[in-house]
Amino acid sequence: MTHRTWTIKEILTVTAEFLREKHIESPRLCAEVLLSLELRKTRVELYLSFDQPLGDSEVAQYRALVKRRLNREPLQYITGRQEFWSLEFLVNPSVLVPRPETEILVEEALRLKQTKQLPQGSDNQTRILDLGTGSGAIAVSLAKEMEDAAFWATDISAEALAIARENAERHAVFGKITFCQGDLFQALEQPAPVFDMIISNPPYIASDAFETLPEEVREYEPRIALDGHEKGMYFIERIIVGAENYLKPGGWLLIEMDPDETDQALALIEGTRSFYCQERLMDYHKNYRMIKAQKRDG
Repeated sequence: MTHRTWTIKEILTVTAEFLREKHIESPRLCAEVLLSLELRKTRVELYLSFDQPLGDSEVAQYRALVKRRLNREPLQYITGRQEFWSLEFLVNPSVLVPRPETEILVEEALRLKQTKQLPQGSDNQTRILDLGTGSGAIAVSLAKEMEDAAFWATDISAEALAIARENAERHAVFGKITFCQGDLFQALEQPAPVFDMIISNPPYIASDAFETLPEEVREYEPRIALDGHEKGMYFIERIIVGAENYLKPGGWLLIEMDPDETDQALALIEGTRSFYCQERLMDYHKNYRMIKAQKRDG
């Protein structure tokens, strides 16, 4: 049997078609990203090197990467990277892969800051708490955008906080963020500061719906960061109830959740009698994905 020598162009074409047949999302992009990883080239460099022949070891290692994706391992865990807010974040199975819809939280936080809707403290420094920070995507992105702000980022997972710290260092905002390990507000040292904003993308998948999730999510992403217990509202309710003790008057609460949970969340907020101006925000697919509420003065 004649030995086959593959070029970059040939192996990308064959791999993309194979991934398409196996119903892998964005097969051509996946093929290119994995070959870029193996060859340590950018995707542009791949296109400029279409006729480059590949060695046997390069082909074998590339096939091993493709096999991992065929087993439904998320592409982001294979590469160890995910873009969020035009920044590259390190990710691994200790943290959720940051989703584009979570950028809505960042957008709204920046809008509230830029339109001067946050409380004005005596020191003019904005204090923001990110509950369940995971990879640190929200806190790091906001820290890059806000010069006069200090951040606290909590997570129950020590492994997740290690990734968040790495991402903060990579983006030169480590000194602006205080990382705290623990369960929601319990992670904060006492006496805890009061915040101008509390923002969170907590676990919100109902436990009985977990098995319906895509295999990439169900089998690879950390359940502790997904499972919102019965009806998915366990952490959302705790955040809403606890937030009033940690927000300044006029401060804002922003939470991401399942679209089916937003009505119940707004009812919980109204029931505390500590907030007003509560509303729902749509994601990029026109689904209500976030709620926000402002703490009453006095």
